[in-house]
Amino acid sequence: MNLEELRVERQKWMGWKNIAPLREALGRLEDVAYRVELGDVVKISGDADEANIYEVARVLMPWRKGPFEVCNTFIDTEWKSNIKYNLLRPHFNLKDKRVADIGCNNGYYMFRMQEDAPRLLVGFDPSPLYKTQFDFINHFVKSKIVYELLGVEHLEYYEEKFDTIFCLGVLYHRSDPVSMLKSLYRGLDKEGEVILDTFYIEGEGEMCLCPESSYSKIPNIYFVPTIGALKNWCMRAGFSSFEVLETAVTEASEQRKTEWIEGQSLEDFLDPNDVSKTVEGYPAPARVYVKLIKETK
Repeated sequence: MNLEELRVERQKWMGWKNIAPLREALGRLEDVAYRVELGDVVKISGDADEANIYEVARVLMPWRKGPFEVCNTFIDTEWKSNIKYNLLRPHFNLKDKRVADIGCNNGYYMFRMQEDAPRLLVGFDPSPLYKTQFDFINHFVKSKIVYELLGVEHLEYYEEKFDTIFCLGVLYHRSDPVSMLKSLYRGLDKEGEVILDTFYIEGEGEMCLCPESSYSKIPNIYFVPTIGALKNWCMRAGFSSFEVLETAVTEASEQRKTEWIEGQSLEDFLDPNDVSKTVEGYPAPARVYVKLIKETK
């Protein structure tokens, strides 16, 4: 199946019985002029039915990445994604570049990236819920961002090669991390770069934590490497440069339960008697942020 056929098939996901009512809710939004501010809060203001906007936003829960403010409706997302974005902001320049965001969720980072005036901005995420949240925000922003219901495995077959690829919080969900890194490598143009973040554990050796059944109550986390092991994965995938930008422990000021999500958040994932450990007894979540450069030939 080629990409066009795959796009047609995945567009049908928007008709799923749990998604179709959300798509219908988008149709209730007014088409009027709005003002957009792309700061820590992606803020939209204008003359609109505020009660309707609030109701539509609530239907689209849970909201993971943000925050957003839409005509006085403040969507206090689980993650204060501005913290990660501001941490990474000094390390990239996207002006006139072709940019991809893998696992883009509702597009918060891409909306912020518009400040750099990239030539092309493409989000990859196979979630119809997150695509619907993106469409809700983009109804007001009216950006030219392209949102593809595709995964990292489709990146190397995409019509464009990218100058910069962001891959934030995805690698640890993959049972074959080196294969995923190879997909990122193949999606880059020559001398392209990847901005990557993933969980890591402290240690001098080149080894990984392999959770038995879950990590921080998340079942689909397969490997949590030391930085040395992560570097080896990246070198095996073909990258010629591995630069550690930052490391950071995930804290409750960044990820927490709010009225805009359903279920649990970070405080529920940590040992209540020792927050340096997960409920399973593993080291608490910490992230390493790296820049990878594609080798030139």
